[in-house]
Parts: sequence; structure tokens; C-alpha cells
Amino acid sequence: MKSPLLSLPGAVPAEGVDEGVAAHYGDLFREQRALAGGTGFVDLSHRGVVSVTGDDRLSWLHLLLTQHVSDLPTGQATEALILSAHGHIEHALYLVDDGTTVWAHVEPGTQDALIAYLESMKFFYRVDVADRTDEVAIVHLPAGSIAEVPEGVVVRETPYGRDLFLPRADLESFAEKSGPAVGLLAYEALRVEHHRPRLGFETDHRTIPHELGWIGSAVHLQKGCYRGQETVARVQNLGKPPRRLVFLHLDGSEVHLPPAGTDIRLADEGPDGRKIGFVTTSVRHHELGPVALALVKRNVPLDARLMADSTAAAQEAVVEP
Repeated sequence: MKSPLLSLPGAVPAEGVDEGVAAHYGDLFREQRALAGGTGFVDLSHRGVVSVTGDDRLSWLHLLLTQHVSDLPTGQATEALILSAHGHIEHALYLVDDGTTVWAHVEPGTQDALIAYLESMKFFYRVDVADRTDEVAIVHLPAGSIAEVPEGVVVRETPYGRDLFLPRADLESFAEKSGPAVGLLAYEALRVEHHRPRLGFETDHRTIPHELGWIGSAVHLQKGCYRGQETVARVQNLGKPPRRLVFLHLDGSEVHLPPAGTDIRLADEGPDGRKIGFVTTSVRHHELGPVALALVKRNVPLDARLMADSTAAAQEAVVEP
């Protein structure tokens, strides 16, 4: 779904999974500074939007999600995962309940599979699940923004800003009042700075929540059973995850960023050394320079010198060994 905001001056389309919105509007660092300073907005209208209505919506979702949502207060934002039977991450949902409806936004293109799973689990519960992507667009206002939220729009407020579930038909008029528009690359740079994992970027087919620091924020350890809960409990109580998320400071003298999937090795072992991890997201930050998130083996020493292909990297632990 192509955003009408791609017609704004300077808009350069994003690629890959983020196709359909702007990567930037001509000045990446200016856009980052605006977002960090609490001004502008980010067009996230390519993300999937799912709603759940019905009297049993919260108690039913509580049985399926990793998060405790049975008593979720109206207007309180939360995030949750859906796991496989083996505890691997399949979906990430960013939720808010408005008193009658649970609204969730999800990664682009994942809403169909999510809805299919939810529909298969309805049984006798009084719930209705709907794909609202065609009619509702996600817009992000950064923390500190004083932009006016249109009346009646559902808001999901977090420490990083507000996610608006905006009628898609109002996207252009909202942009006229709430500029400047900020591209997705600026949003991603701040996401990396804040060590926030993203489904499909920091995850692969075998990722478990412990590896990314999602325990607590998206996984509640004191709730009842859900699919994959046995793995979560076993790793939490008896062991450690096989990998851990790290934040990398990359050598700023390199012209090119190591892309997602770039192998990481110990610098002391040279270019033919064993692979101990891989880059998941790399960005150029307006203050920190080139930085990245990566997954590495849990037992990699915290003071180890790393190489992302030919780029030197120093790590900060996001998930402790």
C-alpha cells in the first residue's frame, strides 16, 4: 500500500519490507534531530493494523499472548508476542485498548498470518478479529511533541512517543498540520539508539524472547500458560539463551555500513575466524555515528574486539551474558 505522503517534496521511497512509505525527505540527520527534539511525525502507514472487539477480547487475548492483558487498563499501551510451540517468536503486537476495542499494529505484511492464527483460536469466545489496515494508518509522534491529536483518534502512548491509529483518509490533512515529515530511516536510527528490537530484523526463525531483552516489556513471567510458555520458563529458571543482543559502535572511517546479515567475528582471529554472530540493523546516527544492533553468541566476552566483515566494532551489552 503506497502512502500518499510519498508525494511530499524530497520524499525518497523506502525499500524491502518498509516499501510504501518514505525512507527520508532529503536530509537524514536533520530529520533525526527533529525527531529526537520532539518535532515532526513519522509515516508508518505501511504497518498492519488489527482490531479485536467483543466482551471477551482481553481475557481471550490473555490466553494467547506473552503479555498479561486480562486487566489491561483503557488507554494503557503494551506490547506482546505470539510464540511457536517451541518458544520461537512468530509475531510482535503493539497494543492499546480504547474501552471497546483492542487495537494493534504489527510488522508490514504480517497481519494476514496473525489474523489466521487468531481466527483459529476463537472457539466459543465472544470476539471479532478484523484487518483494519485499509482504513487505519499508523502515525508516530515523538516524545515531547505538542502536535494536536485529532478528536476521536486512538492513541498508544509510550516513553518513545505516541502511535496514532489515524483514519487513512485523514493522512494528508494531518501531515499538513503536523509537519515536518520525518522519514523511516530517522525513526530506525532512534530505535537502534534505544536498543529496541524489531520483528524480522533482530529475529530469525529460532529467536526466543530472552535473546532480545523482551522479557518484562513484552513477556510477563507471572501469567498463566500460553503457547511457548514452557520454553520461556525453562530458559528463565534453568539456563541462559544461546545468543544475546548487543549494540555496536562501528568504525566511522568506513564509507559503507555493514548491512543486515553481515557476519561478525572476533578481531583477534582475523577474517577467516569463526562466525560468532551477525548484524541485524545498521544505521548512521546524527550524534553517535555509525551504529548497529547485532546478535552474538552468549559467551562472547564483553571486552572482545569484533569485526563486522571488514569494519571494526565495539560492543555494548543489551542482554547480559
